[in-house]
Amino acid sequence: MNSFERVMRRLEGKEVDKIPNLNIMMSGAAKYINVPYSKFATDYTYLVEGNIKCCEAFGIDAVTTMSDALRETHSFGAKVIFPEDDVPYCKEMFIKDYSVVKNLKVPNPFESERLLDRIRAVELYKKEIGGEYPIIGWIEGALAEASDLKGLSEMMMDLILEPEAVQELFEKIYELQYAFMKAQVEAGADIIGVGDAAASLIGPELYERYGVPYEKRIIQDIHNLGAKAKLHICGNIEPILDKIATVGADIVDVDWMVNFEKAVNAFKGTKTCACGNMDPVAVFLQGNEEVVRREVGKCIAIADATTLIAGGCEIPKSTSFDNMKLMNEMLYI
Repeated sequence: MNSFERVMRRLEGKEVDKIPNLNIMMSGAAKYINVPYSKFATDYTYLVEGNIKCCEAFGIDAVTTMSDALRETHSFGAKVIFPEDDVPYCKEMFIKDYSVVKNLKVPNPFESERLLDRIRAVELYKKEIGGEYPIIGWIEGALAEASDLKGLSEMMMDLILEPEAVQELFEKIYELQYAFMKAQVEAGADIIGVGDAAASLIGPELYERYGVPYEKRIIQDIHNLGAKAKLHICGNIEPILDKIATVGADIVDVDWMVNFEKAVNAFKGTKTCACGNMDPVAVFLQGNEEVVRREVGKCIAIADATTLIAGGCEIPKSTSFDNMKLMNEMLYI
């Protein structure tokens, strides 16, 4: 049974030889192939090489196109800084006033350097490992992308004070989301990840108003194009688990501060599978064999027939290779 078969069978609750390992490696993948992060984030050939080699070395059961949250932000025209060996960032927010939104041009993914780089990554994955590993494309969720464009603190205020302007911006973002994820699916992505980290900060009422409609909409689009959908919301999503269960994602990443049993139970009776949820720092970076065995064992004990196992978020780049290998060994059934 290869990784593609393993993951797809698990999503349907069918028998597998190993609980799928969906650890996320970005900075760790760049380090593993000994390239600075600036190259990993801007040259798809390094991203693909790093992911494939980490899958082979540590038993990870999917390859991903993740590198940073600013690909779409850059494509809209924001000035993104690329440190030599760190994550890209913006020094200042691109949208300072909502008056610019009406005339904001939605970029063509094939004419944007960083969006096209991700599409090319999917194409190369398809050529190199298509059918062996699930290929995970990626887009930013509407709330997360709006926060990248306007500023997180500003967006939290605007949800209350500028609701009409926020939704106008969300519609522009949706146009790009759709075009970008469609291009990735057509290039060969089996799963599209939707990163909407800011959604963990707004509470149930605002998530119902701003998160659910746009996540549900784009996830339905992903399904209509024939791919699976993976929702990634960093942070404590426990207060909104019941609402997340309604958006229709095939996989929901569950961060370490969430009660994993509550998450698994929240998705029972739906087609959504929980994925998580060890603390990447305390367990994998700082932990020893005893800690890894204990914490991974807890997640395995909680897992149902559809659960996937992974750190709650990205595995830190200086994590012990032994800890990564031990986790994977524990997943064999």
